[in-house]
Amino acid sequence: MGQGPRRRNEGTPAGQGGGRGGQGSARGGQGGGPAGQGGARGGQGGSAGHGGGRAGQGGGRGGGQARGRSRGPARDQARNAAFDVMRAVDERDSYANLLMPRLLRERGVKGRDAALATELAYGTLRGLGTYDAIIEMCVDRAPDPDVRDALRLGAHQLLKMRVPPHAAVGTTVDLVRLRIGAGAAKFVNAVLRKIGSRTIEEWIPIVAPDEARDPAGHLSVAYSHPRWIVSAFRDALGGRAGEVADLLAADNERPLVTLVARPGRSSVEELTDSGADPGRYSPYAAYLPEGDPGRIPAVAETRAAVQDEASQLVALALTRVPLDGRDERWLDMCAGPGGKAGLLDAIATYGDLAASGGHGFADSDDRDAADTIPAAGDGVGSGGRVAFAAASGGRAVAYPGGARLVAADVQYHRARLVWQTTRDAAVVTADGTEPAWRPGAFDRIMLDAPCTGLGALRRRPEARWRRDPAGIAELGRLQRRLLDAALDAVRPGGVVAYVTCSPHLAETRVVVGDVAGRRGDVEQLDARDYLPEIDGLGDGPHVQFWPHRHGTDAMFLALLRKRPL
Repeated sequence: MGQGPRRRNEGTPAGQGGGRGGQGSARGGQGGGPAGQGGARGGQGGSAGHGGGRAGQGGGRGGGQARGRSRGPARDQARNAAFDVMRAVDERDSYANLLMPRLLRERGVKGRDAALATELAYGTLRGLGTYDAIIEMCVDRAPDPDVRDALRLGAHQLLKMRVPPHAAVGTTVDLVRLRIGAGAAKFVNAVLRKIGSRTIEEWIPIVAPDEARDPAGHLSVAYSHPRWIVSAFRDALGGRAGEVADLLAADNERPLVTLVARPGRSSVEELTDSGADPGRYSPYAAYLPEGDPGRIPAVAETRAAVQDEASQLVALALTRVPLDGRDERWLDMCAGPGGKAGLLDAIATYGDLAASGGHGFADSDDRDAADTIPAAGDGVGSGGRVAFAAASGGRAVAYPGGARLVAADVQYHRARLVWQTTRDAAVVTADGTEPAWRPGAFDRIMLDAPCTGLGALRRRPEARWRRDPAGIAELGRLQRRLLDAALDAVRPGGVVAYVTCSPHLAETRVVVGDVAGRRGDVEQLDARDYLPEIDGLGDGPHVQFWPHRHGTDAMFLALLRKRPL
């Protein structure tokens, strides 16, 4: 993560543009999955960081006892885990959402301690822009990186958590004395007392640029987002400044854990029996209020999975477009790590059981239930929830099943994840820009294109500090090549879903407009017609989900039909 945001009016460190890996992997191997992220730091010596002292005095980095004392400060499992995640993100560019669960399992941290560790690390990473601006006002010289991370953890507890001030300061000082040194602990104690002298509401007018003169700069510091992301979100919202703050605030909230019951393999009832609540929009969604989703049998057996509700709905929209003629060959072109492929695989095999009146698990009649989507008021799926509104006017249909999905990814390890989460799909390692299939071979194609991932900042707390606007142009070129290749691979009359987990205009509308405008064989469908049960999706013809409107990731969808010959 580098040095993190430091300058008061910017809040964006240098970093590399992210994005999804691409397309592909062969079904049939064994073993498994990508290597985990790096672990916690060990017991190196060295300087204690800003504030003085060597590591051997006052506890050291490795957690040993202070010299001349009978015992050192007590080791706090939750705060040590959060600190180790912060250091791994900073030093090794680790991903917090991958490292934290593994670290908690390895150390046996459970229950309230695990929840505290997760909130400390994720909440601090989301709030770095604000916390660094406040820390900068309270120090006379830049802290060393490890001391700075400890100060950030302390600031989060003081300003955003319900931790009593004395406990927030005391536990952070103990952590620093144990892990860094006594001199650094004294420094951290003094700085945190300054930070705790004001509330977050009192700090913002002091550290943020004036809202009237520099609205983007003010929002950047107040809501802890790099300035360029604030500007990109404002543009994507059509200049509706009043919504920008709501979106940024939603990005800083802890997201719900959303599950998908893959039709024919699981059901929402099965998930609710395991402690989940029915979802709001998708007939296959359920929300898990607490606990490890991996402990739910359906998830452990890959009959269900963790998948954002917008991710489910863009896949469903692709399956709801009626086609003339053949409809049995589907492609997920950039399938890794497999969330959309898992749902498409189930619908291709068993059909859209919720929309056609099924209850999630397949039975002998499901394959023949090619019903038009029910109107509002009709019972749908497991909970009697309405899957579609009458506003669709019959344009959307429920897929009856009987197709075969090919799932491709350019990276073998990502394709292996797809292989592990699907049942009937043919999984291949293939580069979508250099296709291994014939032109016109597929009836429906999902192109979940590599992107900046700006729509999922709630789930990847450090991602906002790693993205770089300079990488968008290169991503845009790749996105155009992939969309062109997808339109070549779909048959006349077939449909392509172009999807990004980013609302950035340069990755969404601009890409679709450039490619569709250059080709004479494409028409853009109004994607809202295939998600009529959901409001607030924009003015069309594309669909844009938003965290502050829908409680989902900011997923973009465009549906393109290749004109019949």
